[in-house]
Amino acid sequence: MPDHSHDPQQAPPLADQLRSRGLRLTNQRQRVLAAVADLEHGTPEEIGARLRADAGPGGAAPDTSTVYRTLELLDRLGLVWHTHLGKGAPVYHAAEHPHLHVVCATCGKIESVDPGLMDGVAERLGADLGFRVDVGHVALSGTCRDCSAAAGTESP
Repeated sequence: MPDHSHDPQQAPPLADQLRSRGLRLTNQRQRVLAAVADLEHGTPEEIGARLRADAGPGGAAPDTSTVYRTLELLDRLGLVWHTHLGKGAPVYHAAEHPHLHVVCATCGKIESVDPGLMDGVAERLGADLGFRVDVGHVALSGTCRDCSAAAGTESP
């Protein structure tokens, strides 16, 4: 059976999760989480750039190392997920809506797909190998419809 274990409906609010671990809900943690949600699929660098843009000229924004540490914390808490979409930094997305990713190797476009699409594959991997798929971290690489059409290779 597929692993859809990240259920945000079951998770206590962010402030409670942090307090239970002896941590505070800081403004920076809230801002990083908001930037992740706004960008939908952002690298740590893109998240940092969003925070700097939101702060405006002369405004205070977390430095790069703070952004990375905060993303790691939010990932451990199950509030964000990271996915490796190929080479380079992972992208982060809110854990509220589990999904897998399809990434065009030609143009880089990222599409979010219902994780149920992987149910048959996940069940087969479980039955054959005892392997549990975490669909929130799955990225499939290929060619999108637009790039296929441009190359004259679109399939029905």
